[in-house]
Amino acid sequence: MSINLQTIKMPNDWKVLLKDELTSAYFADIKAHYINALHKKEVIYPKGSDTFAAFWLTPVDSVKVVILGQDPYHGSAFVQGRHIPQAMGLSFSVPHGVPIPPSLQNIYKELAQSLHITPPQHGDLSSWARQGVLLLNAILSVRAQSPASHKHFGWETFTDGVIKALSAHKEHIVFMLWGNYAKKKAALIDASKHKIITAPHPSPLARGFVGSGVFVEANAYLAAHYAQGIAWEQL
Repeated sequence: MSINLQTIKMPNDWKVLLKDELTSAYFADIKAHYINALHKKEVIYPKGSDTFAAFWLTPVDSVKVVILGQDPYHGSAFVQGRHIPQAMGLSFSVPHGVPIPPSLQNIYKELAQSLHITPPQHGDLSSWARQGVLLLNAILSVRAQSPASHKHFGWETFTDGVIKALSAHKEHIVFMLWGNYAKKKAALIDASKHKIITAPHPSPLARGFVGSGVFVEANAYLAAHYAQGIAWEQL
């Protein structure tokens, strides 16, 4: 199967950067797997229009930070009489009205401890994305209630390509790699051009994220290379 770039619902700036990935044989396989899942009547999260939400909210030229997650949330929440998927195409983020997941609660705890930011009552991180924080999951889709169910699609090859392309074509990005899975991605990044910040995963099952100072460290680096850091309190 060949890929027509015009059929991919992704902003043009990202299509230019990722042309080699998007026109590759493996990406055609991803598309085939996704279409097959739809034919099987799978409930897929996030909804199709949000698969590339991170790219729509964060243009290539604006990327200052990459926060890498692993797998989209596979559950939903019953809110005001209807089920709302947790996944919205942004790593660690959930829509307004959906209960804040434990990992994101710990992210908020770290922000409160290190930057004295009052935790918001929602988990929507879209404002970070609009400031240049690419909230990228390594896998971009999942079957409802089945974690890592789309791991075999090939999404990780694609998102590895995203990381490599950003590393090669841009400078002074902060790559946030939390947990052992994310830390392995450091091999894809040119550390002479970018800042790599590692920490334990924010999951309550891990220890050490709260108190790690990752957001302070990120903003110190960004302040040295840009006019300002990220306004993490804008949530």
